Amino acid sequence: MWTVVFIAPNKREAQRLEKILTSEGLLVKIRSSGLSQTGDSSLIEILVPESEAREALEVINNI
Repeated sequence: MWTVVFIAPNKREAQRLEKILTSEGLLVKIRSSGLSQTGDSSLIEILVPESEAREALEVINNI
C-alpha cells in the first residue's frame, strides 16, 4: 500500500523530492492531491510504499 509522506506546493518541488528519495533507493510516486489550483502551482502528493514511509520521512526531514 502507498502512503503519502509529503504534500509539495508545486510540481517542481515534488519532482525535486522525488529525485532525492529515488537517489536514496526508495520507490516514489507523485500525484495531484485534488486540491489543485491552476497550472504548475497545484499541490502534489509524494507517496512511497508503507514499508518505506519512515525512511522517506527521515530523508525529507534531513533536507
